[in-house]
Amino acid sequence: MRSCVQELISETTSSRLNQGHPCFATGRHIKAGRIHLPVAPACNISCNYCVRKFDCANESRPGVTSKLATPEEALGQVREAKQSAIGQYLNVVGIAGPGDPLANPATFETLALVREHFPDLSLCLSTNGLLLPEKMDDLVRLGISHLTVTVNTLNEETASAIYSYTQWQGQALIGLDAVRVLLENQLLGIKLASEAGLTIKVNTVVIPGLNDSGLEALAREVKRRGAHLLNLVPLIPQGKFRRHISPTPKEMINHRQHLAPILPQMTHCQQCRADAIGLV
Repeated sequence: MRSCVQELISETTSSRLNQGHPCFATGRHIKAGRIHLPVAPACNISCNYCVRKFDCANESRPGVTSKLATPEEALGQVREAKQSAIGQYLNVVGIAGPGDPLANPATFETLALVREHFPDLSLCLSTNGLLLPEKMDDLVRLGISHLTVTVNTLNEETASAIYSYTQWQGQALIGLDAVRVLLENQLLGIKLASEAGLTIKVNTVVIPGLNDSGLEALAREVKRRGAHLLNLVPLIPQGKFRRHISPTPKEMINHRQHLAPILPQMTHCQQCRADAIGLV
């Protein structure tokens, strides 16, 4: 009986991950396209590895965009993309920054416009999770199908080294006060999103010597909360972490192989820009 239940769970997860989303599919990302709409400049936490710049045309990393867009301009970008050569592959409209989408009212305005004018396209967003519990009803109302939550650690001391501060309920929090509310809301948000039927990917930035020893515990906990996919991404040394080293490709392979029995692994992530468009 246990084996049958595990098989059913595995088949259900596989089905969720093969519905045409390039970042969630396990084998169809080559034929699935996406567009990221850069409508969310504000962020409510400070990650020590993050540098957000708006005019870095030669860089491909989270937080980068050539320019910000209004909701109306973003809708126009989707319309242009649908009419272009990439239109036949375009399955997904996402918002991934350059700040945190949930901290920007423009995110919800944009998604509502896209849902109205392009109901055939899937909607997704990427968040640090701080506001996820309180924004969950809005995401369900808008029909978000795929959600990415960046969770880098479950350990408060480690989190204090990764994050400088959070903006929470009108206050700037630092130290353990900041990370406690962040970690609590991340895990609660994943649970609520899972219960609402969203397909959930957890992104984890692998920082050698800081959070890599806790990856297994993290994978098990986010799976228990309802996550369907884990995406380990190597640290890009920049910002306050510019002197940290990145994990080697071999180390990343080893981490993914170790965690694959716990959660399916995304292996084709390109750490996309906030204005990415096309195939992954």
